[in-house]
Amino acid sequence: MSDDGVGQAGAEAVRAAWGRIDGWLRQWAPGSYARLAPPAEPGATAAAEAALRLRFPAELRASLGCHDGAGGEGVLPVKPPLSAAGIVRYWTRWMELTEEEREFGDPEEEGEPSWHPRWIPWAESDGDAQILDGREGPGFGRLGMKYHDEEGLFGDDAPSLAAYLTEVADVLENGGSVGGRVPYLAVSGVLWWAEAPAAPSGGR
Repeated sequence: MSDDGVGQAGAEAVRAAWGRIDGWLRQWAPGSYARLAPPAEPGATAAAEAALRLRFPAELRASLGCHDGAGGEGVLPVKPPLSAAGIVRYWTRWMELTEEEREFGDPEEEGEPSWHPRWIPWAESDGDAQILDGREGPGFGRLGMKYHDEEGLFGDDAPSLAAYLTEVADVLENGGSVGGRVPYLAVSGVLWWAEAPAAPSGGR
């Protein structure tokens, strides 16, 4: 998919969101800010695209241009972002696991396949990854999940990477939750995310 105006707007939103996240972390959670890698070298991103044989969505290239992954949990509410090299490693591992499959998914079956070559992992831990849909069409660039023992999962309202990072920035600055997770600060100056407490039932 070419970098049209929509793609560029998404890339700008990613850079703006990371700028806000970085500023908040520097002030309130310097230990977590230290976990963020510097920007990826342009050659590293290009090499990752070549390895996957596809051009990354503009939003992912923008994110890698801000941080080439993170060294540990807690910076983001779901999974820590991968480096360009980490994207290649995770994608390659799943391609090897499915190399004997001649087709990715049965068109007669509902749901997503266990893996698709145009899924791009962008954040991962413990074998589970947030993925970006690199398939052409209306779902291009949507954010989903790939659990190591399940098929891929995209919700009906799966956000783009820009929407996800913007939501994280909004919650850090103004409070609230992201996907049912709320941020909190450890004494050590590290950010973590916990499941939001259930709302009390009525009657008391």
